[in-house]
Amino acid sequence: MAKTQLPYNDWKHALVSSFAYYYSVFLGWTTRVYWFKTPKAEELEKNGPGVIYAIWHNQQLFLLYPYRKHKIAALISQSSDGEYIARCLPKFGMLAVRGSSTRGGTRALIKLLQATREGYSPMLTPDGPRGPIYKVQPGILFLAKKTGWPIVPVGSALSHKFKVHSWDRMRIPLPFGKTALCYGDIIYVKDDTDMPRAAQELEKQLNAMTDKAEMFINKKHFDPTEMDS
Repeated sequence: MAKTQLPYNDWKHALVSSFAYYYSVFLGWTTRVYWFKTPKAEELEKNGPGVIYAIWHNQQLFLLYPYRKHKIAALISQSSDGEYIARCLPKFGMLAVRGSSTRGGTRALIKLLQATREGYSPMLTPDGPRGPIYKVQPGILFLAKKTGWPIVPVGSALSHKFKVHSWDRMRIPLPFGKTALCYGDIIYVKDDTDMPRAAQELEKQLNAMTDKAEMFINKKHFDPTEMDS
């Protein structure tokens, strides 16, 4: 497979992405991670052939260190901001596939399909890159249909964080805290007619697993209708 694309070649992206890498490692060392996986998901992770991980866009920033031992192919936007995380991924043994539902979507899907044939498990944010927040877009469903692989919904919560006033209320993790990663029921997409059901179920599972993680870490229910919660 071709090397990760680096369309931005300047000192700013080199410097900030290096800081992001070391900060991610520092977070991993200082944050206690609690995993809540279903037996079916654990079996699929161990014996394959593969899974597609789904997580809401604003929960993605702490995932690099916990998933460093997984062979992950992450879909990263072609924006300048996406370049920072795209440069970090190879340092954790992951593959960055550049594209989104708004730019380079078809090409990104082809590259993700190629990555699955090489043993990578895709990880996507189904409400990215621009929302609407907590609403599943069709890209992940097309990928599941094409591969026949199950989608594993992952909900997470952080005890130590601050929130950015972006469209998705991005959570920025802080060190010396706790996080929970909760797996929901796996979801298969049979064909095009099955996509509305799968989208509804994926949204339901992601919200339920986020609620489970929030209750474990912060003793507070997750409400997707409260954007500042």
